[in-house]
Amino acid sequence: MVARRQLLEFGLGPEAIKSRIATGRLFPVHRGVYAVGRPELTREGLWMAAVLACGPGAVLSHASAAALCRIRPPIARIDVTVPAHVTRSRPGITVHRRALSEAEVTEHRGIPVTAVVLTLIDLATQLDRDSLEAAISEADKRDLTDPERLRSALTSCRKRPGTAALRRALDRRTFRLTDSKLERLFLPVARRAGLETPETRRHEGGVRVDFFWPELGLIVETDGLRYHRTPAQQTKDRLRDQRHTAAGLVPLRFTHEQIRYEPAHVEATLRAVAARLRARIP
Repeated sequence: MVARRQLLEFGLGPEAIKSRIATGRLFPVHRGVYAVGRPELTREGLWMAAVLACGPGAVLSHASAAALCRIRPPIARIDVTVPAHVTRSRPGITVHRRALSEAEVTEHRGIPVTAVVLTLIDLATQLDRDSLEAAISEADKRDLTDPERLRSALTSCRKRPGTAALRRALDRRTFRLTDSKLERLFLPVARRAGLETPETRRHEGGVRVDFFWPELGLIVETDGLRYHRTPAQQTKDRLRDQRHTAAGLVPLRFTHEQIRYEPAHVEATLRAVAARLRARIP
């Protein structure tokens, strides 16, 4: 992707640009923005074209920034932030106007984009709590940030819409990193059963477990629809449970259907098992 202003800076005059358009070496995408060599654009090409179309100082932001960094799935809308004094608008692009500090802007895969902290703050204005927690977990998984760095950044960054919602999502008493929606559905059930917030992404017996309460020696695994269907995976699950039992731990396993459609059963089971385990503690 290239903008007309860049071509002029490279030394091409207006007639040379027209000639390259006529001969199929440049393909107009937006006013003053061209694809070089071929008209077909990848999603990243569309994002870069949108940023160039919005002029100097423009950066990809909001849902588009999250999709570029792969912490949220892409959507059709393209979000671009421009400096507060810019009044430019472009068809098919949602333009946000505000001043950005140097720390709030970065580059990913060659595309100017809001930094991950600001991206998550922006997402907090658009997403429900569950989706926001999923984006935070995905950012952690991709080593873009982690909950502690996020909490620290929120204490010093300027207040923007979404800051308070992101801070609430990161509450140490309730937030835990998760890998799936199923895990996020399970956490409130465990809280209703009277259990403290568990450790997540913890390794026990050489494998990573979904939820672990070390004071009780309790492990809970949540079996999603995708990875626990085959006989081979089910055999592997049984071996994991047996190793945990041999180590003196108590493994529990709940299915997707139980957590989603029978939460009362899951809660009652957790409550009964936790009461028995607490009774063993001196």
